[in-house]
Amino acid sequence: MFSKFKKSDFFLLSAVFISFFISIGLWFSGFKDEGLYVGIWVPSILALGIYLKLIR
Repeated sequence: MFSKFKKSDFFLLSAVFISFFISIGLWFSGFKDEGLYVGIWVPSILALGIYLKLIR
């Protein structure tokens, strides 16, 4: 199952999960604006990953 993933795919997915969890942490710590700002990185990072896969 994971044999189709490359090292760059794991890097991008880990960046997505890290930014998602940082966003949740900021939101529930009371920094709602900062949490929203970091939260919009998630689809941006995913879009970058899709773009990089398409140009390969």
